[in-house]
Amino acid sequence: MHNSLSSPPVSDATAGTPTHTAQLSLPAPAKLNLMLHIVGRRADGYHLLETLFQFLDYADTLHFNPRSDGQIILHTTIAGVAHEDNLIVRAARLLQAHSNSSLGADIWLDKKLPVGGGIGGGSSNAATTLVGLNHLWRTQVSLESLAQLGLSLGADVPVFVMGRAAFATGVGEQLQAVELPEPWYLVAVPEVSISTAEIFSDKGLTRDTRPSNMRTVLKQSRHNDCQAVVEKRYPAVRNALILLNTFVEARLTGTGSCIFGGFPNEQQAVNIATQISESLKSFVAQGANTSMLHRELQKLDEN
Repeated sequence: MHNSLSSPPVSDATAGTPTHTAQLSLPAPAKLNLMLHIVGRRADGYHLLETLFQFLDYADTLHFNPRSDGQIILHTTIAGVAHEDNLIVRAARLLQAHSNSSLGADIWLDKKLPVGGGIGGGSSNAATTLVGLNHLWRTQVSLESLAQLGLSLGADVPVFVMGRAAFATGVGEQLQAVELPEPWYLVAVPEVSISTAEIFSDKGLTRDTRPSNMRTVLKQSRHNDCQAVVEKRYPAVRNALILLNTFVEARLTGTGSCIFGGFPNEQQAVNIATQISESLKSFVAQGANTSMLHRELQKLDEN
């Protein structure tokens, strides 16, 4: 794991790592939205987006053991989230129903990604559960079908299932793989948790950015349509952006609280993280076009 300078705030997770060896342990990596445009709204209220996803080599870890009795038990409690509402449990039950599997699972979560940070913690957990249990239960559901299942849990789940940096349209589920530079990122973590629904329901949100295409997006300067609303509602995020912008061009990721700036090497990112450490928590991680989850799966397939 790349250098973590100070732990980001996470919800109270207990009973993290299993006391015995798990049969399968897989990362649930973070993502960044390198840009985010809202180009319209569907009749059902969902927003139509254009966004550029890239993964980070920074992750939660999920541990799985199969059960023969069909029960799904998440042994890690997350403050404020009921067991049955947790996206991990919902993802496991979804795959169980889709594949008619009689197997269950004991699951543990090592939580590292901040909740409400806009770096995809819950969605990534759900995707790793779908992909991990598909492997563990030998249900042989295709990645495309898993991505389609995941979409019912959240618009960001498919990109984590597919595991490739992508230009996304629709509600975020129509993915075109892209090859991007893989810089080092400093990700600052203001201590607030932001709800996607809250930002998307704000009357002041720009919802009519002119639609573009992948080629244009890759060339133009990057912008997040949600940033103005988040800055207005959350002074902690606005202040963090002001601070980080004195060192590097900083932007909001997704609709969460985390902000980021890119650097050509790890040392430069670490230097700035050290300078802001008294006033702002942060971590440093490299960008990745293939997610940690898929690199780990490739190793499993090779063995």
